[in-house]
Amino acid sequence: MTDRVAALVPPGAARVAVDGVDGVGKTTFAAELAGALRDSGRDVVQVSADDFHQPRAVRYRRGRQSPEGFWLDSYDYPALRRNVLDPLGPGGDRRFRPAGHDLRTDAILDLDWRSAPRDAVLIVDGLFLHRDELRGCWEFTIFLDAPFEVTVPRMAARDGSHPDPNHPSLARYVGGQRLYFAACRPQERADVLIDHSDPAAPKILRC
Repeated sequence: MTDRVAALVPPGAARVAVDGVDGVGKTTFAAELAGALRDSGRDVVQVSADDFHQPRAVRYRRGRQSPEGFWLDSYDYPALRRNVLDPLGPGGDRRFRPAGHDLRTDAILDLDWRSAPRDAVLIVDGLFLHRDELRGCWEFTIFLDAPFEVTVPRMAARDGSHPDPNHPSLARYVGGQRLYFAACRPQERADVLIDHSDPAAPKILRC
């Protein structure tokens, strides 16, 4: 199925967003898409939005349980644009830095610049990639869709969190993603919508 999606990616130095909720399988899908593109002879740069988080003081300034804080304050979008999206976009100099923040240590990173091939496809996986601040930053977008009743237990198996999406400990994360849906309707904005309830058997719902 990723071969079919890879064939839809525009030619040249396209910037591709792989969006979806926590636990839906964005990182794995992005890696598989990158592999399909490379198999077709294209150069690929992969970056995760999770490497451009805001520092903890910013992320939790509205409170550690705040859904609004998760939705509004999780990511440093100016840094993502400055280090990745703009230099790898039309007219960019192709020099990029793949990370700006270390989530484990909370350190701001100052990495060396790397050079991408002229026509390399950029794939970015992460939450909230169809938000208004990033409109115009993508040549192609994908949304992996699945209900919280599927993704939250999947995330629990990975991270040790609670498997019930209605549990109070998940109010920040599930609530923040629901705010995103209401504000941006990413399922409608995406170029390709995929049912990723079963990662072993994804289904293209719209392309």
